[in-house]
Amino acid sequence: MALGHPRTIRRRRPTRTRTLLGAVTAGLLATTALIVTGQTSQAATARQAEALDRGVVSVHTEGGNLISWRWLATDADSVAFNVYRAGTKVNGSPVTGSTNYFHTGAPDSADYTVRAVVGGVEQGDSVHAVQFRGGYKDVPISPPPGGTTPDGVAYTYEANDASVGDLDGDGALDFVLKWQPTNAKDNSQSGYTGNTVVDGVKLDGTRLWRIDLGRNIRSGAHYTQFQVYDYDGDGRAEVAMKTADGSTDGRGTVIGSASADHRNSSGYVLSGPEYLTMFNGLTGAAMGTVDYVPARGTVSSWGDSYGNRVDRFLAGTAYLDGSRPSLIMARGYYTRTVIAAWDWRDGAFTRRWTFDTNSSTNTGRGYDGQGNHQLSVADVDGDGKDEIVYGAMAVDDDGRALWTTGNGHGDAMHVGDLDPARPGLEEFKVDEDGSKPSSWMADAATGRILWSTPAGGDNGRGVSGDIWAGSPGAESWSSAADGIRDPRGNVVASRKPSSTNFLVWWDGDTTRELLDGTHIDKYGTSGDTRLLTGASVHSNNGTKATPVISGDLLGDWREEVVWATTNNTALRIYSTPYETSTKITTLLHDTTYRTALAWQNTAYNQPPHPGFLIGSGMGTAPRPTVSTP
Repeated sequence: MALGHPRTIRRRRPTRTRTLLGAVTAGLLATTALIVTGQTSQAATARQAEALDRGVVSVHTEGGNLISWRWLATDADSVAFNVYRAGTKVNGSPVTGSTNYFHTGAPDSADYTVRAVVGGVEQGDSVHAVQFRGGYKDVPISPPPGGTTPDGVAYTYEANDASVGDLDGDGALDFVLKWQPTNAKDNSQSGYTGNTVVDGVKLDGTRLWRIDLGRNIRSGAHYTQFQVYDYDGDGRAEVAMKTADGSTDGRGTVIGSASADHRNSSGYVLSGPEYLTMFNGLTGAAMGTVDYVPARGTVSSWGDSYGNRVDRFLAGTAYLDGSRPSLIMARGYYTRTVIAAWDWRDGAFTRRWTFDTNSSTNTGRGYDGQGNHQLSVADVDGDGKDEIVYGAMAVDDDGRALWTTGNGHGDAMHVGDLDPARPGLEEFKVDEDGSKPSSWMADAATGRILWSTPAGGDNGRGVSGDIWAGSPGAESWSSAADGIRDPRGNVVASRKPSSTNFLVWWDGDTTRELLDGTHIDKYGTSGDTRLLTGASVHSNNGTKATPVISGDLLGDWREEVVWATTNNTALRIYSTPYETSTKITTLLHDTTYRTALAWQNTAYNQPPHPGFLIGSGMGTAPRPTVSTP
């Protein structure tokens, strides 16, 4: 059941009329449905989403098994559930107030299914539960063979960032895993690197394909941003990423010239063609390749001459027309910024629009140098279509500039319903420019600064989320500002959390927990409480200490955490062992959250936020309106 009192129902802001730039697939009709919430109703477009199975999990503890499952957006509000072990029902009356059930005394080998009860009629069995023995589930993976760079440096491979999508259309999420060589480099560092390799892997460890991006794609956090999403609505996810001469798809077909080597003596790739390729999620085959937009052009025009800033890439997925997903690929954020929006329909790319801060029109004028090491996607202005929040600026769904604070580049930002007392979404961000506020919160629709902290040098880390029931809404804190602050900027607790990193919904309440390195902690004003320490696993990306991926991947609305084992032979998934009395539709069907999972691997990884409040005192969570293949 939802906790606390119902919150005020929000009314959408009036839709602004804009001319849509670029081509839209003809004949695409958006279906509509009526959302009824409290005393307010409104028509909403049904967004394309994944046709998911129940995602049932069984997490073993000393006392028995916690079984949890998805409440799908396509389920009725009144749906109930029964839990079966090997065909025998184990619960009493149907489960209505949550989507979990604790089966006392059962062994870790117990086999469970769940049956929905609709209008008093029990439906068929779900998929069988994924068993989490010892608290985790291992997905076997196989590292690529290592190698030696032209300057004689040997390297091996480590499992790095991952994304998820239903690659084969069976209703279960699969992993797309990036393998990073041990000699991967930051853009500011010279030297050769090994190739970046990407695998498609099912939950049972079956490798569907392996893509080798080749010698002409440098390895590091800023070079390869990959998106996994069902762009064409066929029920199977595609995989999009930047490619180059010598990239080899999952069937062994080479893109461009197999013999070309565009690396210079410092290991940078500053010449040669650049491509954008859409890969088949089931086979890894390259289905379509176009020139990457924007082209690098003159390297020095991006801010330096040796190749640091020219190769800063970001990527995302956004519902720019309000109903179907489009691919977002970008370059640059320290100086010039270019963002290109692509549709993948009927086996071909169509560029919807391009935002360029160097444009001769007013599309991006005055927006130079406002980008972050990540982006976010959300419908910030309430018109039913997504915007791109790109650090200290936002780009509207039609590719036009929406707003900028002018506060410049930063390393972390969070976009969501951070302040439940005001309508719409908010953005919390930290700044690198020592002359600008070290952190601030803004109205995500307009960029109007709601509060800020004084300038204080390069503020490298910042987090915003409801981690403490002692104050309504999100708590925000950062490396360079004192205490934790409420949504109005007031310091409400002097002790900052031990982590300024990731967040995760882990235990049974609706406040969020701290995820840092290989452990999960519960915030407290006098000290944090350790809830989980991953066994024989490693975090990614150096001092960023991020997981392979974290989000609502299986089970109920709580989030899983995935780390790679220390020997890089498995992805170790952890799922919560705690019961909850809160019932929320799977976050995978909230498209703000789902697109956040898609961009999580982009550059400096950040945790996903839904388009509504989950936190202490929340009212009934809204139910998304989606259409599925």
